[in-house]
Amino acid sequence: MTYLSARFVDDPHLWASALFDEVVPLGYAGSYVSFARQLRKAGLRPHCEACAGVSGRDTIEIDHPAGEELQWDWFERRRAPWGGTAYVLLGTLPHSSRVRGVLAESLDQPHLIEGIDAVLRRHGGTPRIWRTDRLATVIVPGTRNVQPSFAPVAKHYGAIVEPCPPRRGNRKGAVESSVRYLCGRWWRTMTATSPEDAQRSLDVFCAGPGDARTRRTVVGPVTVAALAETEPLLALPVAPYPATLIVSRVVGDNAAVAFRGNSYSVPTGLGGTVLRLSHRLASATVQIASPAGGVLVSHRLAPAGSGAMVRWKPARINNRAQNMTQQG
Repeated sequence: MTYLSARFVDDPHLWASALFDEVVPLGYAGSYVSFARQLRKAGLRPHCEACAGVSGRDTIEIDHPAGEELQWDWFERRRAPWGGTAYVLLGTLPHSSRVRGVLAESLDQPHLIEGIDAVLRRHGGTPRIWRTDRLATVIVPGTRNVQPSFAPVAKHYGAIVEPCPPRRGNRKGAVESSVRYLCGRWWRTMTATSPEDAQRSLDVFCAGPGDARTRRTVVGPVTVAALAETEPLLALPVAPYPATLIVSRVVGDNAAVAFRGNSYSVPTGLGGTVLRLSHRLASATVQIASPAGGVLVSHRLAPAGSGAMVRWKPARINNRAQNMTQQG
């Protein structure tokens, strides 16, 4: 009881199922049902007025044929262990409830496109319909029209974008449920200290406990993984849509900039300068440019999170780098 009380002090909203996963390795031998019943009887969870006010609301079950649509949504968590805000793009197949997710550095359209491709490849294909709320990077604000810059993306994957009706955001209730599930079961118990470690943790969780959940069907309980195997999905293109990611980085004292768990060197004398990094999806390079846009150096892209120091070769440096050094 002491451990449970301490955990609720840490996080009053910790899910009972997540807590059960913690106490089993500590020696608890009962079932989850027994654990949850004993937890309720002990009354250890602090009362939350906000949570109590939304319980018991009416809901509507919507039939989702296998492979018909994929629902998309972001969730954000401030004060991530690595600093700043964590942005996680989720894609849920509502028929089976299978969910896959990808962490992103930004909510802008290129990062959205990269996340979509990564989620689809984790699913192994795409349904014909993409269901989303009225994201400004996807839908023209105030309309049902797809953004001209996003329409080629959907076409690239052979999908059709279907926005939720006005004031009907819960039309994508499957992915909203996935947001609650992952926030409660994965994010609250995650121990990763970098985005790369968090991504690996998320992949393991979705393919493990996430796919092991059971769903009621006409033939009886079936796991999410087994149900997802029956969903017919369209094949994906060989390469992602060629969007270009652009991020800013400050040159460190080691004459390098950090990008996705690796360091990429730049000419000396630029310490403290804010440089622009760009990476075109499906390419094997990352370019580093001056604030004015002139390319200083182009590096091979190291595997994310590998901790590599990718060094430049003088022959590959653009003359603008020399000019910036002289002017500085």
